[in-house]
Amino acid sequence: MKFLGNSLHIANSGKLIARSEKTPSPGGIVYDSEKNKIGKVSYVFGPTKQPYISIRLFKSANRERIEKHCGEKLFVSKPKSKKPRKRRMKPRHKK
Repeated sequence: MKFLGNSLHIANSGKLIARSEKTPSPGGIVYDSEKNKIGKVSYVFGPTKQPYISIRLFKSANRERIEKHCGEKLFVSKPKSKKPRKRRMKPRHKK
C-alpha cells in the first residue's frame, strides 16, 4: 500500500474527495489509516502536481466516521489487472 493523500470532504454526490501528491491509477482500493477498505478511486481531476481524487465509497464504509475525520490519511493499493481474454476465431466456411 502507498500513501494516497488526505481526505477533504464528502461531496453532494456521496463521493469522498481527497487531495494527493501523486496521481493514482483509477480502480485502486482506498484504505483509511486503520487499514479498513473504504472505497475505490473513480476519477482524478485538477492540477497534475496536486490532483484531487474522487473516491466512490463502499456500502460497508462508515460515512459518519469519515465525515468526522476529515484530513485523515488515506492509502491506496494497485488495482487488480485484468487478464486479456482470448479471442475466438470465427470458423471459415468453404464455398
